[in-house]
Amino acid sequence: MAIQRHDVGPRMSKAVVHGDTVYLAGLTADKTAGKSVGEQTKEILSLIDHYLKECGTDKSKLLRANIWITDISKFNEMNKEWDAWVSPGNTPARATVEAKLAAANLNVEIMVVAAK
Repeated sequence: MAIQRHDVGPRMSKAVVHGDTVYLAGLTADKTAGKSVGEQTKEILSLIDHYLKECGTDKSKLLRANIWITDISKFNEMNKEWDAWVSPGNTPARATVEAKLAAANLNVEIMVVAAK
């Protein structure tokens, strides 16, 4: 079975397709880095939409989501954006944990897996 890689870099690919499964890397904010959890979450969800579309699927086919947030007290702020974005009736299995991220100006990282 072929493997397709999208936005390939020296360390990782932003998306990998194997069969009918799409794996996205952990995505973080770029334009809104240093801004609020809500703003960063909204940007990341837009990136997820972009990569899923590029791979031939969409958020209604999400299987799993892992979310890392630097301050769990901002959980509701992140969920406000998530709840407005996620496909009703098609919510994935999900885990959210508090963790340090790779850079101080990043507050949220989201990684998803979707079916095609």
